[in-house]
Order: sequence, then structure tokens, then C-alpha cells
Amino acid sequence: MSFRDGRAGKDGVKKNSSGRQVRGRRKHVKVYTARKRTNSSAQWLARQLNDPYVAEAQKLGYRCRAVFKILELDDDLNLFKPGFKIVDLGAAPGGWTEVAVERVCSQTTDGKVVGIDYLEMEPITGATILQKDFLDDDAPAMLKEALGGKAHVVMSDMAPPTTGHKNTDHIRIMNLVELAYHFAKEVLLQDGIFVAKVFQGGTQNELLTLLKKDFKRIKHIKPKSSRKDSSETYVVAIGYRGKN
Repeated sequence: MSFRDGRAGKDGVKKNSSGRQVRGRRKHVKVYTARKRTNSSAQWLARQLNDPYVAEAQKLGYRCRAVFKILELDDDLNLFKPGFKIVDLGAAPGGWTEVAVERVCSQTTDGKVVGIDYLEMEPITGATILQKDFLDDDAPAMLKEALGGKAHVVMSDMAPPTTGHKNTDHIRIMNLVELAYHFAKEVLLQDGIFVAKVFQGGTQNELLTLLKKDFKRIKHIKPKSSRKDSSETYVVAIGYRGKN
């Protein structure tokens, strides 16, 4: 189901890795600054209108282009299996949660997906959504109660608002990653998986040391669907060793 390079098949028609036909290059849409539109908002709108992943997400009925990031990660690393229990931190607008539900709940009633975000989001059939700030003291307990047991995968696409100062932004997102990691250690089953977004610079040495101690394999991946001008990448920790 992932949207990859759109390479041409033997019939000359571009298709993604699942065999779906991919539309050819669309005419570039220019967006001009309107009376109440700033340059930055015009640039954002232009990027959305000309982004093939945005168009493909709309075509397939997904909420956002971010679905292709988790689809790529799952296709490459086999994150999700039917019956798995998944926690999605920073879930809004719900793209990752949608994919998780499709892949762990569609073939069995045992799968469970719990998402949390302080932003309001539309319900997703098959998922439990908590409108709650993960940084609140009672958030971890609420997630554990909703999950009703241990998790196979904890994934975090959380990111703080950027300040434009690289060092500050890196420190802020690493704080979120560390909090997500400590939560993951509390709820993951043995051999579980932890996925988290980090910015350019990767995982700090201290956290990377802990991840290597607690997991069998660590990978840093920038999905093809991640925008080229974005400094985001993902750390995937596979094979949780469990608590001593």
C-alpha cells in the first residue's frame, strides 16, 4: 500500500510498490499572496497543492500525507501484524492511527490501537483516541488503562512547535523522544518496537546508548515520503529486551 517512487512498469504506466497506478506529473500550481495571506502561508499552500503525496493521500481516502511515512517503515521493517496492540503518541490528525488499525485490526478482533494528542481529531473506527497532552502527569496511566495490557509497538510522531533555532528545536524534540522512550519501556512486550521522530542530528549519544542496551537493533531512517527540505528522520528500535 505504500506510495514509493512511482516507477514505470512493463506497460509503461507508472505504479507504486503495490501496483497502483500513479498519476503523471501534474502542472505546477502557483499561489500568490492574497490580501490576508502571508508569504509563509502562501508557500505552505503552494507546497500542499503541488505535493504528490498530499494528492495520493486524498485519492486513497487518508487524512494526511504522513501515512506514507509509516507505510514505508512498516513495509521495510514489518512493524505491524494482525492482533498487535499499538500506541500512537502525537496521533493528530490520525494518519498513523488509520494505518495501524488497517494492519492490526482488519483480520482479527484481538488487535488494538490507542492514540493520544492534545489536538482534537475526528474519531477513527477501531481505535481509541484520547484528547490529552502526553506531557500531563496522568496521561501515561490513561494510556495504559485504554490499552488494557502490554503493547507490541509504541510509535511517536510528536514534535514541538519549531522556533527556527536548530539547537533549541533539537533539544525540545529530544525531550519528547526521551519521554516517549521511558513510557515505551513501561508498556512494551518483550521483542516490542519503538518508533520516534527526531530532527537532523539523530539520536543523542546518551539516548542512543540506552536504546542499544534495551533493544536488539537500532535503525535511523528518513522515509522517501519525508520532504527533502525537512530535517526529520526516524529512529526505530527493534526487539525490546524487557525489564531486568
